[in-house]
Amino acid sequence: LLGRSQGRAHRPLAAMVAAAWPPDDGDVEAGIAVPRRCPETTSVRSFVDPTFEFPEPAAPVLRTWVPQEGWGKLPAWTFPDPVDNYLVRATSGVVFLLALVLVILKMGFESDVGYNWVPVILLDFAIRTCMGFRLSPFAWIGNAALKIARMDIFLVPSKAKRFSFFLGCVLNTVIIVLHFGLDSHIKRGPSIALVVFSGLESIGGFCVGCWLFQSFFAFRDMWYTRQDYLSMGQDMRARYMHDVEPALPSGVSIAFGFRDHGEPEVHSFDYELLVIGGGSGGLAAAKEAARLGKRVALLDFVKPSPSGSVWGIGGTCVNVGCIPKKLCHQAAIVGKVLRGHAQAFGWGEGGDAQADVRFSWGRLRANILQHIHSLNDGYVNGLRSEKVLYINAMGKLLDAHTVECTPAEGQASKITARRILIAVGGRPSVPKIPGAELGITSDDIFFLEKHPGDTLLVGASYIALELASFLQGLGCATTVLVRSKPLRGFDEDMAKRVVDNVALAGTAFVHGAAPTAMARQADGRIAVTYNAGGAERTAVFDTVVFAMGRQVQTASLGLEAVGVKTDKAGRIYHRHERTTVENIYAVGDVLVNGLELTPVAIQAGVLLMQRLFDGRKEHMSYALVPTVVFTTPEYGACGMSEELAKEVFGERQIEVFHAEFTPLEWTVPHCKFQCYVKVIANYLDKGRVVGVHYLGPNAGEVLQGFAAAMRCGITKAELDAVTGIHPVCAEELVTLRRTKRSGAVFRKTGC
Repeated sequence: LLGRSQGRAHRPLAAMVAAAWPPDDGDVEAGIAVPRRCPETTSVRSFVDPTFEFPEPAAPVLRTWVPQEGWGKLPAWTFPDPVDNYLVRATSGVVFLLALVLVILKMGFESDVGYNWVPVILLDFAIRTCMGFRLSPFAWIGNAALKIARMDIFLVPSKAKRFSFFLGCVLNTVIIVLHFGLDSHIKRGPSIALVVFSGLESIGGFCVGCWLFQSFFAFRDMWYTRQDYLSMGQDMRARYMHDVEPALPSGVSIAFGFRDHGEPEVHSFDYELLVIGGGSGGLAAAKEAARLGKRVALLDFVKPSPSGSVWGIGGTCVNVGCIPKKLCHQAAIVGKVLRGHAQAFGWGEGGDAQADVRFSWGRLRANILQHIHSLNDGYVNGLRSEKVLYINAMGKLLDAHTVECTPAEGQASKITARRILIAVGGRPSVPKIPGAELGITSDDIFFLEKHPGDTLLVGASYIALELASFLQGLGCATTVLVRSKPLRGFDEDMAKRVVDNVALAGTAFVHGAAPTAMARQADGRIAVTYNAGGAERTAVFDTVVFAMGRQVQTASLGLEAVGVKTDKAGRIYHRHERTTVENIYAVGDVLVNGLELTPVAIQAGVLLMQRLFDGRKEHMSYALVPTVVFTTPEYGACGMSEELAKEVFGERQIEVFHAEFTPLEWTVPHCKFQCYVKVIANYLDKGRVVGVHYLGPNAGEVLQGFAAAMRCGITKAELDAVTGIHPVCAEELVTLRRTKRSGAVFRKTGC
């Protein structure tokens, strides 16, 4: 029962059971990696591959049930994923022996051998109840019907369960009474009545058997509460959903728990908290600690990019990330409305509306930088008002409590702190190819003084697609070199739709391509040589932007010297943001398996400070974190991708509800983009919604509320019960009825 539900694999529960027992020697010798407890840490959630060697952590690989020989001929909906062939054989043998004893007893009873009818009837009832669920023709027919209807017998409403149990009890009571009457008057030979009563007994036994199984899973549902579900199967989903901290390599351990705010200070330190890094996470943590009455200092130093770009306090998001990107994205939307939608809505009548619209890159750049500078000033003033010391210097750890501060000019100094928080973030990666210095990164695109012109984006990450989308909307001819998969880590179906929409807007995609060399031409343009499908090609561009991922900035912090363990990429191992050194913590992009999202760093930093200085117990949950890719149209996601849901729960256990639609405001101008929504539900847990994906206008505004509902454990039935707001795009998420499995047309027509 732990391995199967209605004959189907119950993978999250099976994973928890597998984690409770370490593998035997045979498993290790066979090369099967299963979750096991790490002996160096007290956390039950630490799993490592038993064959792993320091320093690289291995993602947990779970045991899977392999169908045994001889099961392939049975219907897939009858006996999928057998738990153990020997166990099934033994159970079948016991049932066969009981049935044989029953036949002998009945034969003797009907031959006037004076056996008591009570044990015979009870034995008959027990066997039919046990065997009816699997072997009764009624069970086969019912199972097939349920399969066709895409239902699960354990999700039948409670009224149907009670009726099933009541019917089974009534039928079996009638059968026992009739057996007594028959056995008192009809002593020999078969009769039609006996055949009819045996059939009724099979139905009754099947009904009661179903009820017993339903009762077991009802108890299971009561055991796994809504909060328990959020963590059920978490070790299997960790490398995708980031619901638990990463596995630690052999020899790396992190102490469990925290020294609470009431601990007396043994040493005298300059500050109770020193934050290294003035990005979103570091600023939020510093101000929260100061609000709780602690002496806090913050170090921030921005190294110039390879192209020489520098900026103020606030980190990537404020200066070269979320803020300027969203403003440029909005500029592209405004341009699309003015050039393509205005006349359709009656504006510009009698003239050429498109000719009257002129875009100025210089004016947009100046206005965006002016807003960013105001944010920089606001952060400095905010730190001052919270009495946080802001030091514009680079920090390096000398020991667990001492940091060397090196300003751009002047002498280095030392600061001591009781606790240290690392929040230095990351910077874009640059390929090691000839002429790479001619390209720029996302750190530089918003500082260009002139229009980028024909632009090449190297990479297909969400940053690359966002840049390509708004640059195309601002009049640039954009080309994207895709080495492997676009939007790696996102839902593959949604990623393809995003790429299709960006291509529909005019961006050219070259798949399976990577640059090999770059050279400056006499006219100042850049000739890029790239390999595509084994063939060398060359194209000329005005601007080349590298968007191939990011590297954390921990190499110069001196982490290894003080005992903070990192992986090869420099990311820090942690348990609830605590590193391998007891008083040193980390938040944001620098964490192993961390989410590179500003709100994640902010929330993690605030919760950490509250645990350290205010006695709170809440930890940061890295699961069910919503995110948006700001292309045109925008793509928002929360929870599992379709591929991950199939891997975790099994393809037969999930249902994907989807629809393709056109926003009302796009109908009049005949906008060519296609919008799409998808909701993934898990039938193993009452139809719980485990993934929501939305491709359309204002994805962030739409998805934020649904993310809150998912955090509360919303089911598909509860989602269907919501009355939509008409006519808006978010309404599509509460009116989904067509499933992907049905193959029905999912293009919505009408309003």
